[in-house]
Amino acid sequence: MPNHIVLFEPLIPANTGNIARTCAGTNASLHLIEPLGFKTDDKHLKRAGLDYWNDVNVVYHKNLEAFMETAANGKLHLISKFANRVYTEEDFSDTDTDHYFLFGKETTGLPEEFMREHEDECLRIPMNDKHVRSLNLSNTAAILIYEALRQQDFANMDLTHHYENDKLD
Repeated sequence: MPNHIVLFEPLIPANTGNIARTCAGTNASLHLIEPLGFKTDDKHLKRAGLDYWNDVNVVYHKNLEAFMETAANGKLHLISKFANRVYTEEDFSDTDTDHYFLFGKETTGLPEEFMREHEDECLRIPMNDKHVRSLNLSNTAAILIYEALRQQDFANMDLTHHYENDKLD
């Protein structure tokens, strides 16, 4: 699996549950950097995505430094509304490289010092921030993972339709 969604100290169980569901549907690994703002048996997490938990490669990291050791041989992509480069300007097409999409905590994002140290890896999704402070974390993760998959020609994804009774006339 070349694509990894990484959540730094997530707080909202429904977001993590939705992202787990996206990971299950896209063959992406889910990395959770502790501390978490909830327990993984939380009822909101279950409602949003725990049905898919067994289908997701979930990796826990004690802290950001431990995660960085894991990601050392891959390509890091920090997602922040403060980044200068737009995500569509990045090349995610190499399926021989692990791509780690790192998202910050819902309330405060990624640590500012860490962002400054990795400024070249920062990407943003354009949005009208006069109307909203930020996009929902699970929506943002889906946008990024599907852009990566598109650039990778949806490698290892089943592009056939499996519902025989849903035929279009």
